[in-house]
Amino acid sequence: MLKPVVRSVFLPGLCLAALLASTPLALAHEFWIEPEKYQVNSDESLTAGLRNGQLFKGARLPYFDHRIRRFDIVQGGEVTPYTGRMGDMPALVLNNLAPGLLIALHETSPDLITYKSWEKFAAFAEAQGFDDIQARHQARGLPEAGFGEYYTRHAKLLVAVDHGAGADRAFGLETEFVALQNPYTLTLPSDGSPTMMLVQLLYQGAPRVHAQVELFERAPDDSVQRQLLQTNDSGIVQVPVRAQRRYLLNAVVLRPVTAAQPLPPAQEDAKAVWQTLWASLVFATP
Repeated sequence: MLKPVVRSVFLPGLCLAALLASTPLALAHEFWIEPEKYQVNSDESLTAGLRNGQLFKGARLPYFDHRIRRFDIVQGGEVTPYTGRMGDMPALVLNNLAPGLLIALHETSPDLITYKSWEKFAAFAEAQGFDDIQARHQARGLPEAGFGEYYTRHAKLLVAVDHGAGADRAFGLETEFVALQNPYTLTLPSDGSPTMMLVQLLYQGAPRVHAQVELFERAPDDSVQRQLLQTNDSGIVQVPVRAQRRYLLNAVVLRPVTAAQPLPPAQEDAKAVWQTLWASLVFATP
């Protein structure tokens, strides 16, 4: 059985630029792909930015190939690697669009953050649903300061081209959301009441069960509401969606750094003891 939403936060549509300017990007939370338009015609161009921030508001990042492990575009079931120009902003510009559901996939290279205090790491971990982090940390005999975590981002975007028909599927990201229903072809009530859309969360190709999922809903007036959901025994979460909204889903894997997940060579001496893998999915409803 799915657990009910345990908390929601309503945020007015204010710009968070001042907050983000004073917060290093490594400390900001979600990473996602955000298009200028979620529904485009096939004779138009699609432009989308890489975003890093909090609460569905964030800084736009340029295209830098050394920060990218994978960047693919899926049209008509065909997966094509995407290559931009260094420094491009927005990072994604596509022409020659094919009618149907267009999917963009993005995985980042590992990056590192070092915690000078236990409190910051604990607050982050607990916010992502890992209430047992202190016991796990202490059981490994780890220090409470001066340790590192390295992280990767695993983002997916769904865009409707013309009719937007088509289906999402798993594409082999180490962790990823799979929309089991196409949000652009759902029949949604015009009175603003929600419809449950099924989304599955995967980790290493298998369903990730009983995992926390953050849902951010942006309304037409640009206000954002956050809810906490949880996957069921099949890794599926019921996402309440309403017409004319934009959505971001976020979920984090927190695992120990072991010999099975070695650090990149440049970071071997960074004392990283934890790794996080962030999955995101972005889409809109007509």
